[in-house]
Amino acid sequence: MSISFGKAEARDWAWEHFQGVNNVVIPSFSADMTRLNESGIRHDIRRVIELGFTGTLLVGEVNITPDEYNRFVEIAADEAAGRLNLIFHCAFNTLEENITAARRAQAAGANLALLSYPPNFYPTSQQEIFEYSKAFCDAVDLGVILFPMTHWGFERLHPASISVDVLNSMVDDFPNVVSIKAEGGFPSVAGFAHAWTRLGERVLITMPIIQEAIALATLVPLRVIATSNTEYYSDTAPRMLALARDGKTDEALDLLWKIAPAWRANSNVAPLPHGHTVNRAAWKYQAWLAGFNGGPMRVPGTRLHSGEMQAYRRALHASGLPVTDDPDEAYFVGRFPE
Repeated sequence: MSISFGKAEARDWAWEHFQGVNNVVIPSFSADMTRLNESGIRHDIRRVIELGFTGTLLVGEVNITPDEYNRFVEIAADEAAGRLNLIFHCAFNTLEENITAARRAQAAGANLALLSYPPNFYPTSQQEIFEYSKAFCDAVDLGVILFPMTHWGFERLHPASISVDVLNSMVDDFPNVVSIKAEGGFPSVAGFAHAWTRLGERVLITMPIIQEAIALATLVPLRVIATSNTEYYSDTAPRMLALARDGKTDEALDLLWKIAPAWRANSNVAPLPHGHTVNRAAWKYQAWLAGFNGGPMRVPGTRLHSGEMQAYRRALHASGLPVTDDPDEAYFVGRFPE
């Protein structure tokens, strides 16, 4: 939403403006894979707004250069025109590269950052995680979303990935930390519960996994669901959160049960386990089923096989959710090829 704020005002800004459901947009590329597909990206941003999302993560964990990523943010910001929070994905190779990319993303129109950790970052203590996080937060002015989860392999240091004591120190010391994407201890929600009870009055605590998030939203005043591939469910995630926040818990949970085939397929079909990597190709295909651009992705990356695609498509039909009639081969071209 392109609202300017300093570090001291970041949390106040977030309490007012960081809410609703924030999905993800994976960049689209030209048919010859040499450049971004601007038409596809603009279509996807319009689709995010149309479905009722309030923000989106601009995914960087794909084969994209820092310059291309910056242009990705510029295109998204221009198309969104202040109607979305745009979240920088801290997914480049080194701390220094991430800091530079984050500063450029802010200038291009991002206002939040999802703090990730590079595959070559192998801390030997929770203190090293704190120091890496501090270096990033100190160097940027974006509102920062902390992200304890199994993806990083930090469970060898603490079962919650990042302990709540370390998260507490980060909240104490980094004024631009505005939220915690609390997946530590997955598949248990213990990491969410600990973060919520310990830190929920100071920063926004979010749970991105839809079947967990909506259930939790009927028990606690969950303001934001961010960030995941919730576009797979079309406009259902924003509607369910709105129902839960309005106290219509039966309606929210009835809708969650209705789309259970889809969220179960989302949990089980991807060939790689949650703790290793995210199947971005599967996510982009899921979004295409729901009307997004789709289109080719660069190597290296995961492949999509017909059994997986058919399972995702069947799950949407079984859930009564919108699904394209276009054949799967059209996904690899995209709706707006360039």
